[in-house]
Amino acid sequence: MKRKGWELKQPFKNFPEIIIVNSELKPGEIGKSIEHILGYYYVQEITSMIPIMALNPNTNETILDLCAAPGSKTTQLASFMENKGSIIANDISPGRIRILSSNLERCGVTNTIISRHNAIELCNKLKKLKIKFDKILVDAPCSGEGNLRCSPRTLLEWSEGLLESLGKKQKKILEAASEILKEDGEIVYSTCTYAPEENEEVIQDFLSKNNFEIIEIKDKIPIKSRDGLTSWKNHIFNSSLKKAVRIYHHDNDMEGFFICKLKKK
Repeated sequence: MKRKGWELKQPFKNFPEIIIVNSELKPGEIGKSIEHILGYYYVQEITSMIPIMALNPNTNETILDLCAAPGSKTTQLASFMENKGSIIANDISPGRIRILSSNLERCGVTNTIISRHNAIELCNKLKKLKIKFDKILVDAPCSGEGNLRCSPRTLLEWSEGLLESLGKKQKKILEAASEILKEDGEIVYSTCTYAPEENEEVIQDFLSKNNFEIIEIKDKIPIKSRDGLTSWKNHIFNSSLKKAVRIYHHDNDMEGFFICKLKKK
């Protein structure tokens, strides 16, 4: 892809760090094109897009993106909803919130409210206000095993203690989210990791305490996927966990993901 003859003489108001854009785009540099800067598209791997495809948002719904930054899935939500309905996009990090806000503005998203809260605390506040959602995305903080190829640092930070700590946090986040979901509402729980401690064990714990069912989503996935695990080490999981989806590096030459769609009975 090659684009000649233009450069940014003055930085955009919302992109002060951009002064000159390379007019010669090399393969893989579509994030530097003027179309990207103007928000005509958002660069994202297919695997990262699948949680929203599974959630299948509609234009008249109220949706919570509980761990939203940097905004790839939020912008995808808004696109599916044609900038209608309502989205609350939440994150706890001020730095990540700035990136989220920038991406939403760049992509022309107008149906979204940004909040900065601890995910569990936000759910508790919304519960007190009796605010409920049609659908909720819990793209949970995780150990990131699915990103090992592009982020080797992930391996240096990995430990079984980390998995245990994150698993406990993820269970609390999912539980809190379920309490502000409407009857017959749906939650998509996703991570970019392979660890069962952060995936099937989290869902198993949730199902044992709540009246939810797992919904089949394989028909919405355009790439090769595998069933969720029904056992791991000494643990036997609910047989319905085979309806969850695992996406592996070696099957698709892209980052790994776990996705599970839950419906409130």
